[in-house]
Amino acid sequence: MIYDIRHVTTYEYENPVSFARCTLRLEPRSGNGQELISHSVEIRPRPAERNVRRDFFGTLTESVVIETAHRNLRIDSRSRVSVSRQPPARDAASPPWETIRDVAFEATSLGPSSPVGYVFASPLVPVLRPVGAYAAVSFAPGAGILKGAVDLMHRIRSEFRYDPKATVISTPLGEVFDKRHGVCQDFAHVMIAGLRGLGLPAAYVSGYLRTTPPPGQPRLQGADATHAWVSLWCGAELGWVDFDPTNDLLIANDHIVLAVGRDFSDVSPVDGVIVGSPKQKLGVAVDVLPVE
Repeated sequence: MIYDIRHVTTYEYENPVSFARCTLRLEPRSGNGQELISHSVEIRPRPAERNVRRDFFGTLTESVVIETAHRNLRIDSRSRVSVSRQPPARDAASPPWETIRDVAFEATSLGPSSPVGYVFASPLVPVLRPVGAYAAVSFAPGAGILKGAVDLMHRIRSEFRYDPKATVISTPLGEVFDKRHGVCQDFAHVMIAGLRGLGLPAAYVSGYLRTTPPPGQPRLQGADATHAWVSLWCGAELGWVDFDPTNDLLIANDHIVLAVGRDFSDVSPVDGVIVGSPKQKLGVAVDVLPVE
């Protein structure tokens, strides 16, 4: 499946902004069943500086400096991506989760794909005892790691309520867990915290989710969404397997990977600092269109 993706981020400021420094992580990744065909980003007003690098996790990161006074900032990212992946069956055989835990801690590499980098707490995902106990219910002694992760994903989907008004990105994980309300970022963080609480290596994935309108209704422009899910290392043979607790799905061809990190703080599509305005209004519109 080939997709054309458009991701438009807009900021409207109450007062003119004299200076802005932004970090962009808007180029989809290649690898693991996904190939980037093309990518471009248009920024208005035009930046004075644009510098590109790869961060530790392999994400293309662009640093942008804007020195022109402005009250509106528009970042228009366009990509074409080919996706072809086949997830394992939900009931597929897999190694005991305890074995994966032990092997992960014995890893000798400290590279971005090494599991040992994803077993510890991170800025937005503390390892909390209640969350670990919640996850442990899904992992009976000797159970296959896939079976346990599928059950945990299903329980989060069933027992947590999707509510975009319940949280913001700074809402503490413990509060999200207690309320059982939140959005995809929250559900991913909860699942990651539960897995890490068992000593299992889990990463945060940001990306896009293709949505399909109800039968007979037109697709609304900008109605697709940025999304978040979980990648779990399931051993050397299976590698990293992705789980979407918001939708109770193993990732196939409707998900497009943008960036991978320890939590949202590693992969935010756009962040930065401005000088000159105390208030701002953020708008995000995403289109994920299959190429016929």
